[in-house]
Amino acid sequence: MSSALHALRGVVAAASVAFLATTVGCAPQPEGDTAAKPTGSAAAASCAPGKLATKTSGKLTVATDEPAYAPWFKDGKPADGQGFESAVAYAVAQRLGYGKDAVVWQSVPFNKAFAPGEKTFDFDINQVSISAERKKAVDFSSGYYDVRQAVVALKGGKAAKAASIADLKGLKLGAQVGTTSLEYIDDVVHPTQEPAAFAKNDQAKSALKNGQVDAIVVDLPTAFYITSAEVTDAKIVGQFENQGAAPEQFGLVLDKGSALTGCVTTAVDSLRKDGTLAKLEKQWLSDAVDAPVLK
Repeated sequence: MSSALHALRGVVAAASVAFLATTVGCAPQPEGDTAAKPTGSAAAASCAPGKLATKTSGKLTVATDEPAYAPWFKDGKPADGQGFESAVAYAVAQRLGYGKDAVVWQSVPFNKAFAPGEKTFDFDINQVSISAERKKAVDFSSGYYDVRQAVVALKGGKAAKAASIADLKGLKLGAQVGTTSLEYIDDVVHPTQEPAAFAKNDQAKSALKNGQVDAIVVDLPTAFYITSAEVTDAKIVGQFENQGAAPEQFGLVLDKGSALTGCVTTAVDSLRKDGTLAKLEKQWLSDAVDAPVLK
């Protein structure tokens, strides 16, 4: 091989390497979240049972509001494992490798759970519906419960005989502030009267009992509990259809960009896939049978 030919081949090889580096560097990048996500052995290591990067090493901090309402919790004691959301929280914890004694409960107001800012918990479970707007401030796991919103009214009240959304328009309606229940009043009913927004569901129930509102909107399981155990002279007028193609779902709330989001979602998905979520739903929410659909 001549020295000239050898030099020429060296130039061609160098140019090929440079071209390859350029094309790799300019390859299209995926849209959306560009944060590196562990895969394979890295993913397994990051989700190793009981070894997550939690707020407190070796512990899993779970938050919910106070009081903790039935049927999601029982007797206002989220740590006892009784009620649907308490049971789900412990089932998720177990899948993540944390036994009941390693779960620490924390009280966080409903609206604060998904407000912008760093969180003091690893995840929050409190009937928080997943939405694009809320995802701007926090992360969500995949949904652990498909939910519908329902209307509750006193049996002898103006709203008791409502059979359609149109029948609700002229009524005074109320719901807890910051909830999809209040959004349904605004965006689906479009009432002629300004809806009442309450800091807590307890206040909404009191307003209903005292005649300050004609009806309140809550999620369907809560509606069944209210009418069966708390305001027994009230009835479920009906439920709303899902808005959009996908059902409304409750999700676990995490810090925006939390390293735990993928692991928690995997845990929730596994509980849905093996029937655990369905079993817990049947155990704790079995009274929430179908109600008439308001159209």
